[in-house]
Amino acid sequence: MKIAVFGAAGQLGRDLCPRLAVFGEVVPLSRAELDLERPESIRAAVESVRPDVFVNCAAYNLVDKAESAPEAARAVNETGVAALATACAGIWAKLVHFSTDYVFGADAVRSAPYTETDEPGPVSEYGESKLRGERAVLATSANNLVIRTCGLYGVWGSGGKGGNFVETMLRVAGQGKPLRVVADQRCTPSYTADVADATVALLGRGAGGLFHVVNGGDCTWYEFAAEIFRQSGLTPSLTPITSAEFGAAARRPPYSVLSTAKLFAHDVPAPRLWTDALAAYLLERRNR
Repeated sequence: MKIAVFGAAGQLGRDLCPRLAVFGEVVPLSRAELDLERPESIRAAVESVRPDVFVNCAAYNLVDKAESAPEAARAVNETGVAALATACAGIWAKLVHFSTDYVFGADAVRSAPYTETDEPGPVSEYGESKLRGERAVLATSANNLVIRTCGLYGVWGSGGKGGNFVETMLRVAGQGKPLRVVADQRCTPSYTADVADATVALLGRGAGGLFHVVNGGDCTWYEFAAEIFRQSGLTPSLTPITSAEFGAAARRPPYSVLSTAKLFAHDVPAPRLWTDALAAYLLERRNR
């Protein structure tokens, strides 16, 4: 089997590529070879590689910037992804695409984890663009696989955004600066190694359709930060604030915890608790 991975240099892609090698040849693709902002380049790139499976780890993920430049998010996350799905269908390749918990958020009183059958309701331009992209992928072929995840962090960092939440917290704490972290957004930040493991398991079982893949449990970003510092033996000044006090340009879901119950039906183990995943991440980064 030949598997192409676009976004292979990112934190999720770097964890996926060595794991996907169990299926056969893995071909990493860079933006120089395929650019989702240029739909005309997509078909030629896909037909040149002719993979059996195409894994898309790339996205426009500048959530706040998308509010003032929604066309940039749509060009990549919707138009580009739709063109990619069409190109993959043209060579009978399975497309694996990653989406986000930000497709939810409109239900202001939600308190139970979202399942794959729950109606989405994004509250940001980024979330809307990702929702349209995942729908394009699913509409193109029932064999395609869309994986929603949340708050990814991995030891390779996020190239496009320059780090991840854990690294940002540790860096600011190391500078001796006080931290103010949002305490009214509840979700499940997820370790890329665990998301990669579940993705490989789903592929191995021939799964298609929509799946949620996140670590177990849930927390606010403030609680996540507090646990990062507890496990790291740090005691910086940490203050909980509201989303309104933080003042981001884009709205975030107040509750976007994702249920992973569907994984069990496909004999895929649900990822471990977020606290255990964080411990594994901190150990991995120390041993790099």
